[in-house]
Amino acid sequence: MENGKGRFIAFEGIDGSGKSTQLRLFVKRLQEEGIRCHTTMEPSDSPVGSLIHQILTGRVKADNRVIAALFAADRLDHLLNEVNGIAAKVQEGITVVTHRYYFSSYAYHSVDVPMDWVIQTNALSRDILRPTVNLFIDVDPDRAMERILKNRDHVELFEKRSRLVQVREKYQEAFALLEGEENIITVDGNRPPEAVAEEIWEKVSGYFRES
Repeated sequence: MENGKGRFIAFEGIDGSGKSTQLRLFVKRLQEEGIRCHTTMEPSDSPVGSLIHQILTGRVKADNRVIAALFAADRLDHLLNEVNGIAAKVQEGITVVTHRYYFSSYAYHSVDVPMDWVIQTNALSRDILRPTVNLFIDVDPDRAMERILKNRDHVELFEKRSRLVQVREKYQEAFALLEGEENIITVDGNRPPEAVAEEIWEKVSGYFRES
């Protein structure tokens, strides 16, 4: 890998877009290629991340501005904590694949608070570790809701059709705003999982070739 560093791939998309499935298939392909990798997700399993999970499931109530700030704090700890911080893993040459990163905050939280504020709140994380690829799996909100209702025992805070429509629009707004600064790849997630996985590999595998 270039400079001995690992790659950092962030899977993005609205709830029900198939991120979990595609991340699993992508990591399986990396492992078959002999690439050392570490999978993770946000919110993390840190104390702050655990609080966020309680908010998302309705066990704890919090203002939307507080939620946005908690996600930013959890992300910094996810990057920097001494036990399993992902910034150090990338420096060690390990490829990190994450289920959500800061574009999720830009999209989800800017429905309620100004996007400029959300971007600025996450600026430290962006400076510490920017993804090699922000991989956006684009899915129609109606299809996403069908998947959520079929596959989940309960619906979380942001898992409503009207919210998914807004979040999808905010993703596009954030991509347009930052397209000159971020590497963003979009794939159509409305197709069968195998077809989506193949396109993802075709578009991303080149980043793992020796330069």
